[in-house]
Amino acid sequence: MELSHEGRHELSLIINSQKKFEPIDFLKDSVIQDIRKYHATIPGYAETPLVSLDALADNLGVNKIFVKDESYRFSLNAFKSLGVSYAVGKLLQEKLDFQDQELTYQVLCSPRIKAIVSTMTFITATDGNHGRGLAWFANKLGADSVVLMPKNSVQARVEAIARENSRVIVTDLNYDDAVRKACKMAEENNWILVQDTAWEGYTKIPSWITQGYATMSLEALEQIEASGEKLPTHVFLQAGVGSMAGSVLGILLNRAGEDIPRTVIIEPKQAACVFESAKINDGHAHAATGNHQTMMAGLACGEINVEIWPILRDFSYGYISCSDSLAVEGMKRLANPMGSDSKIVSGESGAVGIGLLETLSKDIDLADMKTELGLDENSVVLILSTEGDTDPENYSRIVTG
Repeated sequence: MELSHEGRHELSLIINSQKKFEPIDFLKDSVIQDIRKYHATIPGYAETPLVSLDALADNLGVNKIFVKDESYRFSLNAFKSLGVSYAVGKLLQEKLDFQDQELTYQVLCSPRIKAIVSTMTFITATDGNHGRGLAWFANKLGADSVVLMPKNSVQARVEAIARENSRVIVTDLNYDDAVRKACKMAEENNWILVQDTAWEGYTKIPSWITQGYATMSLEALEQIEASGEKLPTHVFLQAGVGSMAGSVLGILLNRAGEDIPRTVIIEPKQAACVFESAKINDGHAHAATGNHQTMMAGLACGEINVEIWPILRDFSYGYISCSDSLAVEGMKRLANPMGSDSKIVSGESGAVGIGLLETLSKDIDLADMKTELGLDENSVVLILSTEGDTDPENYSRIVTG
């Protein structure tokens, strides 16, 4: 079933009528616990805050709103370093044959391994945060990195990557074509491609990246439990290629089974590949149409991670495409909190979930959507603010405007 509203926010919702409940083995608890143990060995690791917005919850008529604030992750202003650092670690463990040793940052920095890594070059394509994460971790290990970015990339994001001693190339391509160019350059130069999306023949590294994101989910679920709640009833997950959303969804499924929270995938309407695939509903992933131009740069992806699509297809409660205005609303709300709620600095791709929740709760024209999603006074909503102000100029313009 699809519901659409062509008002200021241009919202469309598809409810998934074919949900399944089967465990996701590569995200099982024993695996993700080990991943978090590995992350804890990296200097600067700390749990990021889970903020309870109680005043906003009262205002919107729900029980609880939890926001996981990833602007604190490794001082990189986004969560993406979790996936990159784990994937590079697993890659080196396999390539340099030290599977008999526990994977830790200290092992990666041992003289034998670091001497070999210093001869390597890693390459990726990025809208910003993933590339910065790769550049940061390659730099820590003494390796070189090359990062390709799509046309019209924000200069602040380019400079943030360059500060990690990376060679940054802003292309005249969109994100998906930049990925293809990075793949070609890796083959031509014998570099190592570390990409956060998968396609036929390239699945191992993206799967490690998806597993790496699990630390964020594990922290959030433990923090929610520590607050006195068992699980959220609703989780809003923004999607670009879908790797982060699939990671969270798979972990929730493994934890809750048929009691999985109602998990909704959110995308900008200009790059809604998951939404369009759900709408076509033939079981296959489909590329988004259009020019993919959205303020939510981290979500400006036209093609789904093929390894993650089955998770999003089979286990999501629903799919939403929306205009950039929802991200604007979310950024403003988190920057200007109600009552005694804490301020959260959330960027364009991080704040859209809050913008969606507030709009659904306050716009009477969206009452049918709110009802379909089951949002009411008993709802406990988890939202992942996956980035901070990675475009400081735009952030300041929006939140003060």
